[in-house]
Amino acid sequence: MVALSVSSQSKIDSFLKPSDTLNKSRRNTVVITQTSLASLTLVGLDQLWYADFPRSKFKTIDDTDEWLQMDKLGHVFSSYQLGRIGANTLRWSGVGKKNQLIFGATLGFGFLTAVEIFDGYSEEWGFSWSDMVANGLGTGLYIGQELLWDEQRITMKYSFHQTQYASQRPDKLGEGFLEEMLKDYNGQTYWLSANLHSFFKESKIPKWINVAVGYSAEGMLTGKNENVDNIFITQDRRRQFFLSLDVDLSRIQTNSRVLRTVFDVLNVIKVPFPAIEFNGKNGIKLHYIYF
Repeated sequence: MVALSVSSQSKIDSFLKPSDTLNKSRRNTVVITQTSLASLTLVGLDQLWYADFPRSKFKTIDDTDEWLQMDKLGHVFSSYQLGRIGANTLRWSGVGKKNQLIFGATLGFGFLTAVEIFDGYSEEWGFSWSDMVANGLGTGLYIGQELLWDEQRITMKYSFHQTQYASQRPDKLGEGFLEEMLKDYNGQTYWLSANLHSFFKESKIPKWINVAVGYSAEGMLTGKNENVDNIFITQDRRRQFFLSLDVDLSRIQTNSRVLRTVFDVLNVIKVPFPAIEFNGKNGIKLHYIYF
């Protein structure tokens, strides 16, 4: 049984190990899988989401001033993380660095552009150029670091905590933990998490320790101060900035490729740590643990 377990572990590690040269079978699998998932997701969105709203002629909107730009940070985050996945899977296939960046790191930008076009034909929304800029920033954050440093020294992360606001407008901010994670901007925080050792490689700083700067906003029941059902909703909207520590899980040393893969997946989440908050209402506030 022990020998069987070791053999099974060895096969899994061998499968997860990136190919040193182009592995056409892996590459084709990655391309087919990504294309299929993207297509199915877009078809699902069209049938299950956009079908509930009237269609319109293609139009654009300017929503730059909504949600204190939290939705734009969501676009940056999504584009960055999808691009990271696209590049990593092509690297696993043995695809060269140039093609990783051209065809992999742009995965998020391409997918979110398609979603934006759907928005453009929906009466409820519209094609947003500011969303497109945010998508480009996320893709640029990944590609720029690969070109400059050949590694991701600054990663974009996400954290979430439930708030009192979702229960006041569940149709807009979500009902239940999973919906609120996606819809309630009041509980979301987006982080730029910088790995210290990567900037000071000769130092004795642990390779996994990061310093993170976060942005969030609170007191929002609508995109901006506006009437809802002809009633003006009073809101105490404010921006929040955070300084905290973090852990870069992808830099924790382990010989297990299974663990490395798990760490890489979980690395999109900011590890809870004490944090210092700066905002325009209370000035400086200390959080013993911030999610």
